[in-house]
Amino acid sequence: MSWSEIWIHAVFATKNRYPYLYRDIRVQLFNHMKEVADNHRIHAAFINGYSDHCHVLFSLDKKRTITEIMKLVKGESSFWLNKSGLINGAFRWQNDYWASSVSPMLLPRVRNYIANQELHHSKIDFTKELEILSFFNR
Repeated sequence: MSWSEIWIHAVFATKNRYPYLYRDIRVQLFNHMKEVADNHRIHAAFINGYSDHCHVLFSLDKKRTITEIMKLVKGESSFWLNKSGLINGAFRWQNDYWASSVSPMLLPRVRNYIANQELHHSKIDFTKELEILSFFNR
């Protein structure tokens, strides 16, 4: 039997980084995203974010690409959020995303980082965060 363990940390932003995702909306949205992942047999180990972006830690199975998973999660979540009436106006994610593999040994550290987004962003903005994440992947 084939087996793989490939962990991905993905980050994507709201369109124009508009801060749609107030705390109560984030909780509902991220719970919904977890349900969608579970329903599609995607192991999303952790989902969290801040007012203008989302982090997802998931394991990549043998049958799907990162692009397929991002398209599903982002597309379905924006459809759901628009239908929910939780925000005024039309919600969209930016087209792009950032994704990087994560060593299984670093999973606790990455989970902790994702879990503490509110604290983290009280000190650093999203643009600077992406610069830092990109630096570590050179």
